[in-house]
Amino acid sequence: MKMRKTGKVYIIGSGPGDPGLITVRAVQCIRRSDVIVYDYLMGQEILRYAGEDARLIYVGKKGGDHTMSQARINQILVKEAKAGNTVARIKGGDPFVFGRGGEEAQILHREGVPFEIIPGVTSAIAVPAYAGIPLTHRNITSTAAFVTGHEDPTKKESDIDWEKIASIGTIVFLMGVKNLPTIVANLVEKGRDLETKVALIRWGATPRQETLTGTLGTIVKLVEERDFKPPAIFVVGDVVGLREELNWFEKKPFFGKTIVITRPEAQSAEFADLLYEEGARVISFPTIKIVPPENFDDLDRAIRDIERYDWIIFTSANGVRSFFDRLFHLGKDARDLKGVSICAIGPATARAVGNHGIRVDLIPESYISESVVSAFEKAGGAEKKILIPRAEVARDIIPESMTAMGASCDVITAYHTVASGVTGNDFREISETDTIDIIAFTSPSTVDNFIDIVGKNNIPENAIIACIGPVTKKAAEGAGLTVHVMAKSYTVEGMVHAMINYLQEDAK
Repeated sequence: MKMRKTGKVYIIGSGPGDPGLITVRAVQCIRRSDVIVYDYLMGQEILRYAGEDARLIYVGKKGGDHTMSQARINQILVKEAKAGNTVARIKGGDPFVFGRGGEEAQILHREGVPFEIIPGVTSAIAVPAYAGIPLTHRNITSTAAFVTGHEDPTKKESDIDWEKIASIGTIVFLMGVKNLPTIVANLVEKGRDLETKVALIRWGATPRQETLTGTLGTIVKLVEERDFKPPAIFVVGDVVGLREELNWFEKKPFFGKTIVITRPEAQSAEFADLLYEEGARVISFPTIKIVPPENFDDLDRAIRDIERYDWIIFTSANGVRSFFDRLFHLGKDARDLKGVSICAIGPATARAVGNHGIRVDLIPESYISESVVSAFEKAGGAEKKILIPRAEVARDIIPESMTAMGASCDVITAYHTVASGVTGNDFREISETDTIDIIAFTSPSTVDNFIDIVGKNNIPENAIIACIGPVTKKAAEGAGLTVHVMAKSYTVEGMVHAMINYLQEDAK
């Protein structure tokens, strides 16, 4: 009987919370893994790198609430690898810096399971940096130490040499909130000045980051008054005083704001990345998804006879993707579009066309149907044969107006938009966990489906409603919503700028 080959375990540090800080090597390993074993402190956005067929196993530890014991986690890693699977064991920060990665690697070694360590950006460095606190500074201190604030409770006595630690310029305690009074008392007892500047940073390097500053003499009382909860990092040293000048992350325009995006999940990455860049906490709540039509007969027929058309008008990137998928499926390529002019309704649609190596001939000034018609009037669109591959349900402004101008239009269903499967309960859970600051709509269908799923009366009262353009705005207002923000440029980039401007004006 042939023996099954043992798989491999990648022990991966995912960084401190900002998904952008994960390493390229970590992403490569996650993508190729069959099983993902992940922690509570790992940024959830990192799971988007997992393969579609990967099994996800949550083993998080939140305060005293342990989903799984460490012994059980070790068993899972060994069992899955010995079953022949490639396993990504994802941990927050760095696996070898107070992450128990060394313990897990030892177990794997004893069991004969191949493993690899993928270092991560440790929270001990990254979190203070995101709070504007450099651990060393030439004019302040050249020494820094990392100390656990939560030693193994089974140890008979502490391994921390408090006398030596107290003399180091900057001290970073990880997981130190619960033991803060003891930590402070030990430092002061060994000679650290009560006026030494300190900072506690909660949920560091995430949009939920919260920083509390004080001194060794005041911090314990401040924590009690603010009810400051873990997980947090405790930084001790005069470098904390630099935060006033160097606090960059918490000054981002969307910092502390939770933004719900409603567009299809497959299309949300670009929008989400733009919002992350400006400091937002982004929640994807896709109200629609894109699916193929019942059959491609009409689209295939149009593609086979593509030389009959003078123009193709693409009204969305989805239409572009569906059209080119069928073009290639039929054994054709971009060369078969020779002699056919291309119109794209906006820059995102034009980029989707350009990704196939084709130059767009016409982009209207405004990215709405009416502007397409106006552009064709100027370009001489009358008596032309036009193909419009689009969603089954869409506004008929373009074909009706072009036909009135004398053109012949074939409107072909290239894709459907259908309900995504998210529920009102899903949104209710989000609302109970987070204060929703902005809900962003990128099409009338996202509005209609959102209202059907959530209900107008269940939208948070103070939530800002943002729309990508006038057509979406009209749909939102028709559904009884008050629209606060509409982009001047009808793109996701335009939406981001419009939301930032609104928040800045509102703050004045």
